[in-house]
Amino acid sequence: MGNTKGTRRRFGAVRQYRSGRWTASYLSKDGDEHRSPETFATKRDAEIWLSQIEADLTRGDWQDPNAGAVNLEEYALQWVAERDLSATTEELYRRLLRLHVLPTFRAWNLDEITPPRVRTWRAERLSATGAATTVAKSYRLLKAILETAVEDELIRRNPCRIRGAGKESAGERPIATVEQVDALADAIGPRWRLMVYIAAYGPARPEEQAALRRTDVDLETVGVWVRRAAPELTTGRRVDGDTKSEAGRRFIVFPPFMRKDLERHLKWFAQKESDGLLFVGEKGAPFRRSSFGRKWRRARVKVGLPENFRFYDLRHTGHTLATQSGATLKDTMVRAGQSSERAALIYQHSPLARQKEIAAALDARVQSERAKPSGADLVREA
Repeated sequence: MGNTKGTRRRFGAVRQYRSGRWTASYLSKDGDEHRSPETFATKRDAEIWLSQIEADLTRGDWQDPNAGAVNLEEYALQWVAERDLSATTEELYRRLLRLHVLPTFRAWNLDEITPPRVRTWRAERLSATGAATTVAKSYRLLKAILETAVEDELIRRNPCRIRGAGKESAGERPIATVEQVDALADAIGPRWRLMVYIAAYGPARPEEQAALRRTDVDLETVGVWVRRAAPELTTGRRVDGDTKSEAGRRFIVFPPFMRKDLERHLKWFAQKESDGLLFVGEKGAPFRRSSFGRKWRRARVKVGLPENFRFYDLRHTGHTLATQSGATLKDTMVRAGQSSERAALIYQHSPLARQKEIAAALDARVQSERAKPSGADLVREA
């Protein structure tokens, strides 16, 4: 741009290029010189810019303009590595980054990610995948990473500002009837029958059932202690660890009719060691999601439930039946091992005696439903 002529000020300096445009520079508190990222049409514009910088320094709001020159991929992977995440959550975050975030933002620095670029990325993901839930999770992850970058003073403001973009709108999950639960238990076979009943009338999560052991079973009260969880990664490896939350560690009281199934399962299918696993495959090893999934799909088809009815939906069935049997929100939360910031505001302890009442009411409801003529019986009578 040619030579410049400068003017000294109390704070910083302004200089004019031969072209007639002005630039400004200043020293930060650490003694480094910083120059305005663009030139100005007038000297007054350059001085106003310097005044704004001086005010930021005085208030403690100044940020190093070069601080955001950090590669997003490096920062995001470090962000994941530094968090105490469960194995399944870490696997999910890395998959979302690999498939949905980094293909767009891999080569960009933090300060290059702008609100328009985030909007464009989200719209392209929605168009390319049609998976609104996955895109919402990816957006939430990117927003969380960049929020940490704000806290680290690498960027001034989070560019993820799309209202509602991180919310998932799941449809109403289907529920099964008592007759359908019984039919599923019969169709899936003796080895997995108890899993169906625990999912529906416990209700325990699949990863909680995978970690259950003989020592967790209480035949006198008829229930199980949920102390651990063993989710399965996409590699097929199960990772034994803590439950999903503190509320997940609980004792689940079963309806009394399940005593026979518990006793039978312990005798026939559980590992024989005193602390052996409750649910194992035919060869005695921890069961795999893929092999169990095939059995579940065949049973679901045989019973005539819709394709979108998942094994996990038995939990929703259990919630519904427990509520219909008189369980309050607090009772249901204790049985299901649920907790959240919002739920914590109303969470109160539901004692064992109350859980026995709910289990007894659930037992009565199931027995009542079983006593009614089934659809097949009505056809035969006709």
